[in-house]
Amino acid sequence: MTQQRRDNHSTEFGLWLRKQEKIDSRKYGFVTTNIDYVWKNYRTGKYMFIEEKRYMSDVRFYQKNIFNEIDRACKNDENYCGFYVLKFEKTNPDDGKIYLNDIEITKEDLFKFLQFDFDYIFQST
Repeated sequence: MTQQRRDNHSTEFGLWLRKQEKIDSRKYGFVTTNIDYVWKNYRTGKYMFIEEKRYMSDVRFYQKNIFNEIDRACKNDENYCGFYVLKFEKTNPDDGKIYLNDIEITKEDLFKFLQFDFDYIFQST
């Protein structure tokens, strides 16, 4: 049977999906994940995807596969700026360390990242 959620972070539809035998992941291979953020600057057209993880959680293997497929599909778009995993030691930038693709960054780095200033981020860390 499809794995049920162990927390309350779902919608009624998400909970319903997990209970349906006709689309059971173990029997039929269906998996789903959400993308936490599609971050876009509507003035420049630049955009990126951000997966948020709290308490230093890791991206699950099926999520990584799906995210890699999305990343490959978008690579030829000149406005596409990547798919990133943003991890928090606890829950947010104010209560612990911040990691961007497993590189520790500061809150100022995070603001630069969200402004699409990637040169600053990856040169400063």
